Amino acid sequence: MEEVLAGLRTELTGYCYRMLGSGHEAEDAVQETFERVLKAADRYDAARASLRTWVYRIATNVCLDLLRGASRRALPLDLSTAGRAGEPFDRLLPAGAEVRPVPDRLVLDLAQDPATLVVRRESVRLAFVAALQHLPARQRSVLILRDVLCWSAADVAQLLETTPASVTSALQRARATLRSVQPRPGDVLDPADPVQRELLTRYCAAFESHDVAGLVALLHEDATTSMPPFAWGLRGRDQIGLAMAAPEAACVGHRLVPVAASGQPAFWQLRPDGAGHAPFALVILDITDGRVINTTTWLETAGWGLPAPVQPSLWSLFDLS
Repeated sequence: MEEVLAGLRTELTGYCYRMLGSGHEAEDAVQETFERVLKAADRYDAARASLRTWVYRIATNVCLDLLRGASRRALPLDLSTAGRAGEPFDRLLPAGAEVRPVPDRLVLDLAQDPATLVVRRESVRLAFVAALQHLPARQRSVLILRDVLCWSAADVAQLLETTPASVTSALQRARATLRSVQPRPGDVLDPADPVQRELLTRYCAAFESHDVAGLVALLHEDATTSMPPFAWGLRGRDQIGLAMAAPEAACVGHRLVPVAASGQPAFWQLRPDGAGHAPFALVILDITDGRVINTTTWLETAGWGLPAPVQPSLWSLFDLS
């Protein structure tokens, strides 16, 4: 059974991440699931459900327990008050309030064919995971199982110990809520897209040369930025340009190193130290219509399971395995 569980770990972590909005919590939930499964292994009845369905039922119950009474997670920008360039960072986000990024390798099968992987990446994009948090927990489970993992209504009904009709009804309500929430637009990481590749290459080159005008030219007019754990954000590329040009905010000498996180273009931001460069932050970009619509600079990344940055030349950019 342990071998079977090992084969389910990645997809199960992805399921729990979409449910909980935190990679760290998702890993803990999967570990708790496996412990419960192994303790109850002698009570498993193959005539009642497949092993996969049984494991997912336990994982769902673990997630429902964790979500009971928990506050809804949201994107950092939605938890912040838009300010103006030069204003101080004087307020922190509530602990655990934001949807957090996760390494792709923990939640996605990177061996899938590229077209399938692009589709899967959409389902772990931060804006989509944040939108899922608007759903009641059981509706969230139904939508993930039906629309993301492509389970049948009958299989979901067996997992949740209800009827296919109830599953279909819950799915319809969940889809309606997601339409009303309208997740923010953004492209997933797609190595086959030459337009995206060119944009990211230009962005990195401008950032590393501290070409503020060049960076601003790559932003949407109404671009946004945030910097969790601070409850600080800016709206509009003019404000973002002023903030980047401020002497106290200068990132001269910093480098960007690609990493695969939350299905989106993402980079370690490294700053100079006495021995070379050290991790400073994780930068995640939202891109749409060939421009950067949002940047989120995560200053706290310890314990997130992200691979340590290496320093390749600029451009193995999409060699992210």
